[in-house]
Amino acid sequence: MTFSYYPGCTLKTKAKDLNRYACASAEALGIELAELPDWQCCGGAYTMGRDEIATKLSSVRALASARDLGNDLITLCSACHNVLKQVNNDMQQDENIATKANNYLQLDTPYHGETKVIHYLEMLRDVVGFDEIAKRVVNPLKGKKIAAYYGCLLLRPGKVMQMDNPENPKIMEDFIRAIGAEPVVYPYRNECCGGYLTMEDRALAQKKSNTVMGSAEEFGAELMITACPLCLYNLRKNATEHDIPVVYFTELLAEALGVKED
Repeated sequence: MTFSYYPGCTLKTKAKDLNRYACASAEALGIELAELPDWQCCGGAYTMGRDEIATKLSSVRALASARDLGNDLITLCSACHNVLKQVNNDMQQDENIATKANNYLQLDTPYHGETKVIHYLEMLRDVVGFDEIAKRVVNPLKGKKIAAYYGCLLLRPGKVMQMDNPENPKIMEDFIRAIGAEPVVYPYRNECCGGYLTMEDRALAQKKSNTVMGSAEEFGAELMITACPLCLYNLRKNATEHDIPVVYFTELLAEALGVKED
C-alpha cells in the first residue's frame, strides 16, 4: 500500500533517526512511503488567528498534492501532523479560510480538505494492525519497561486530531505491547514538556521536562519513546534531574523488526 509522505524539515536535519527508522520499518511491513515532491515547511506551529492565511498555504499545497496523487497523507513529526491536520480541518469547515487559500494558490483544482491525513502510528494500528506487527517481530523487547510520551500536539485538539482519547490514550502503549515490551502508564504522559518555552524560559522548560521524566521514573520506566523532535530535545537536554534514555518510537520498531543498523 502506498501513502504520500510528508517528512517535514526537522526529519531532514536534527531528527533523521525518526525518518530513517520509519522508512526502513515501513518497507519491512509492505508499506510504501512516497515522499511528496517539492514539499515546504508546514509552518512549525498552527496559527490560531482566523484571518491568518499565509502560514497555512504550504500545508494546503502539500495536502492538495497528496489529493492529486490519489493518496492518503502520512506524517511522523507530532508538530507537522498537528499543523497539517488542523489546516485540513480549516479547509473543510471554514469557507473564509478555504476561499482565501484557494484564491492565493490558484490550484488547477481548488482544495477543500479531500485528503485524509494520518499519523504513522495510526498506520501501524489501523492499516497494518498491531497483531500483525507482533507476528513480524524478530527481536522482541521482552522485559523492557517503556514509557510512552505523547506530549501536547499528537492528541489535541481531540475533535480535530481524532487519533485517540486525549485524556487517556493507548495507541503508543498498544504499540509497545506489539513489539514485546511492557508499557508504563504514568500521569504526565500527555502533559507539556515545555515545548518552545525552552527558547525564552529555559528554567520553566526544565521544570516541565523534569516533571514528566520524574513521573515516568517513579512508575518504573527504563526507557521513554516519543514521536516529537522537540519533545525529544527537551526531555534529553532539559530533564537534567533524571537519566532515562529517550528515543523515537520508530527506532524501537526498527529494532524489533530486525531492520535497525548495528
